[in-house]
Amino acid sequence: QVQPVESGGGSVQAGGSLRLSCTVSGYSGSRWCMAWFRQSPGNEREAVASIFTGSGSTSYADSVKGRFTFSQDNAKNTVHLQMDSLKPEDTGMYYCAAVPSSFASCYDRDYPYWGQGTQVTVSS
Repeated sequence: QVQPVESGGGSVQAGGSLRLSCTVSGYSGSRWCMAWFRQSPGNEREAVASIFTGSGSTSYADSVKGRFTFSQDNAKNTVHLQMDSLKPEDTGMYYCAAVPSSFASCYDRDYPYWGQGTQVTVSS
């Protein structure tokens, strides 16, 4: 069974950094769409960033461009989201989602596999 597992959340002050990681198990292929979504109380879940592991192609929400950076470790089926210059509005539960893919259109697509989430809290 395919299962994304997140790690790396925590609490930081505004301007600080956190690194989220997501490891996918249960599938031996190397080409995935993987994405991070976040949800804060009272708000809908929103896409933050996506990556196609076949090429490393990434996409970011406008609100995080220039501050968040995706990287990948194919040997470990793991992706990392480096989050710098964090703002209080980045606070929320962050979820990793994954789907095996043969093409790089990853940002606006359905994801059948989800992790349990990791909390990110940014204080002002």
